[in-house]
Amino acid sequence: MDYKPTIGLEIHCELKTETKMFCDCPNDTSEQHPNVNVCPICLGHPGVLPTANKKAIEAIIKIGFAVGGEINKKFKFDRKNYFYPDLPKGYQISQFDMPIVKGGLIDISSRIGGDKKVKLNRVHLEEDAGKLVHSEDGNSTLVDFNRGGLPLMELVTEPDIHSAKEAAAFAKELQLILRYLEVSDADLEKGQMRFDLNISVSKDKKLGQRAEVKNLNSFGALEAAINYEIERQTEILESGKAVKQETRGWDDSKMKTEGQRSKEESHDYRYFPEPDLPVFSSDGFDLSGIKNSLPELPAAKRIRTQKEYGLDSVQVDYLIDEKDEAEFFEDAVSELEADEKGVISPEEIKLIYNYLTSDLKGLMKEWEISFENLRITPENFADLIKMISAKEISSRVAKNLLIQMAQAGADPRQIVKEEGLSQVSDESELLPIIKKIIEENPAVVADYKKGKTNALQFFVGKAMGALKGKGNPAVLQKLFKDQLI
Repeated sequence: MDYKPTIGLEIHCELKTETKMFCDCPNDTSEQHPNVNVCPICLGHPGVLPTANKKAIEAIIKIGFAVGGEINKKFKFDRKNYFYPDLPKGYQISQFDMPIVKGGLIDISSRIGGDKKVKLNRVHLEEDAGKLVHSEDGNSTLVDFNRGGLPLMELVTEPDIHSAKEAAAFAKELQLILRYLEVSDADLEKGQMRFDLNISVSKDKKLGQRAEVKNLNSFGALEAAINYEIERQTEILESGKAVKQETRGWDDSKMKTEGQRSKEESHDYRYFPEPDLPVFSSDGFDLSGIKNSLPELPAAKRIRTQKEYGLDSVQVDYLIDEKDEAEFFEDAVSELEADEKGVISPEEIKLIYNYLTSDLKGLMKEWEISFENLRITPENFADLIKMISAKEISSRVAKNLLIQMAQAGADPRQIVKEEGLSQVSDESELLPIIKKIIEENPAVVADYKKGKTNALQFFVGKAMGALKGKGNPAVLQKLFKDQLI
């Protein structure tokens, strides 16, 4: 029999607030100078008193509503006691038995191509630790406390995941939800989102002995660590030995997990209520206002986008996975003109999708610009598409026009008017150029008459070059065929 893996995830994500969790130091993850965003409170000096960040609590409540969880009537903070160099107080302010959010679920069906909803245990709030900086020679370690005290969401799933593919799909969907809620950028490369996993394997419904893998910082590492642990634990059980309950780390260079210490249980942390903070009541927060502020979330947006715009599921997933891109697409489509029945041309919608996801995104990647600082407005982008659809400009001119629009933020119609870029379809204007090209290329004419169809593309290309990309390819092709009879 095959061994079945059972996986639970603990996902930490830094929240996007102006200040830290329990003090007024800036929450600035872009700060490069170490130990400047610090104060006696986040450095754990004796006698200091924390004050809870209301915006961070509201962000967790917002996440709770988004995942369909229950907002606890009462919630509190607790001291989680352990020693580590990046934890100056010797404890972390976290939440133990009374978190802000209980339960919930996240639907990952669209990401795995089958029906799958992952149940959640809780979502709670804590403070982040500092950051250890190791020297290249490995002989010294420094501590940067800028990150220490940042508000940190921890989301804990039930052991409801059974493959690396499901785990990665869950993590990606959660990242997207957090970005749509605008509570976190959840940027893996900046360390704003990190994964811990608990995994066991067994042949029946009884769960096996679990191991924990800590601090995975990419989707690839998450999948690789799970697959490695499935293989490692299976080999141990097949040899007749028992899997140890332990905490393991992932080594990216060796592509394997390695034992670090025996797994701690909750009693090892000696949790007790944080004496300097009160028990909070959810009645003290505008729950209805927070719930009503929820945006359209990714799952609902996928369904509506596919139905409304006639895109396939792959195209929809590509759009929805970047919130700014999806908004730009919808804003551009809204600028298209509907027919007398109120229907927007499906061809123009597809043109917007194709030019957005290939030409425009390619240009943005090359120039390293985001939608936030893109100089092309959705209105002007839609105008460009209308001109392409109406054959007012050729696709070659459109690509060059897109570059000019991105450089100057200009109206495409104005550029076409000023530079005379309108597509040439007038046969009387095209015929002299066509006849000249035919006269200058007798060998290619002979090839065409022998059945070499690529000769026709040669002629059209020559004409487009002579017309600086302004010729209508379809009209050119027809006229060349007529002249080459």
